[in-house]
Amino acid sequence: MPWITLLIQLVNALVTERSPLMLENLALRQQITVLKRSVKRAKIDDSDRVFWILIRRLLADWRDTLLIVKPQTVIRWHRKGWRYYWHRKCQRGRPGRPRLDLEIIDLIRRMSKDNATWGAPRIQDELALLGYEVAMSTVAKYIVRHPKEPSQTWRTFLVNHMSVAAACDFFVVPSLTFKSLYCFVVLSHDRRRIVHVNVTRHPTDEWTAQQIVEAFPGDGSEPRYLHRDQDTIYGGMFRKKVVALGITEVVSAKQSPWQNPFAERVIGSIRRDCTDHIIALGERHLVGVLRRYVIYYNESRTHLSLDGNSPSPRQVDTGPGDVIAIPHLGGLHHRYARAA
Repeated sequence: MPWITLLIQLVNALVTERSPLMLENLALRQQITVLKRSVKRAKIDDSDRVFWILIRRLLADWRDTLLIVKPQTVIRWHRKGWRYYWHRKCQRGRPGRPRLDLEIIDLIRRMSKDNATWGAPRIQDELALLGYEVAMSTVAKYIVRHPKEPSQTWRTFLVNHMSVAAACDFFVVPSLTFKSLYCFVVLSHDRRRIVHVNVTRHPTDEWTAQQIVEAFPGDGSEPRYLHRDQDTIYGGMFRKKVVALGITEVVSAKQSPWQNPFAERVIGSIRRDCTDHIIALGERHLVGVLRRYVIYYNESRTHLSLDGNSPSPRQVDTGPGDVIAIPHLGGLHHRYARAA
């Protein structure tokens, strides 16, 4: 019993020489015993835990002086502090591999998208030539996975054959009397130059074949490839003429105008710049307007894809003269130059 232990300690304090100090310790222990009876669980903060951990290291019989908690509790505090210390020590530096910069991750993905046939070794070598030290496994982790066998895009195919390729297509313009006028346009991919344009009310296979002959009369100006869609107007006569000219047809898939983008783009330009602003009185009138527009398009109209120049390149005019406007299509468009 605690009171019996205190009584024995009281007798010892009375018969020894250090009775005042022992009596003082005894009085403190008695008060702690009263507090333990009054309070179910004492409130202990971190400073109390640190104190008793130090006492455990410095005092041999620390177990005999500990009354407020059990000795096993102090040992548990010490082990918990040990784990906390080493956890904090390890967290000072980031564990594992260092993180890769987002810029390099984006560059790996961009290279993978832009080059469908490249694997991780090629991309790693390219990054090394740019001064980036990246492991092969890291490149393989961030590379873009292509869902099917890698293939070049239509844009890549067209760019690689631009100097020896052309495109043709039809578009419709309504006349004053609500009749449909069929316009046939041939565009050279090299410098985006309109090679030929003509109009008819009744497009036939023979008429279309004659237009391709007029566009490329066999004087060495014919392209190697001709892009077109699957319109039935391109019949047997048209295909024979194309073969006779030594041209290979590249036929786009059904309902895929994006596979013949340059022809679609030039038709949109013709509509926005010309036919949307006029009423065609007939075939002859529309042919005349379109041929004047072709002159403006090839010689004056600037293109973003041609570095801000026209299909027939214009020289930069830095002379001292005043800037004058040269009208085209009755003033619908203008070309600007310096007066001599």
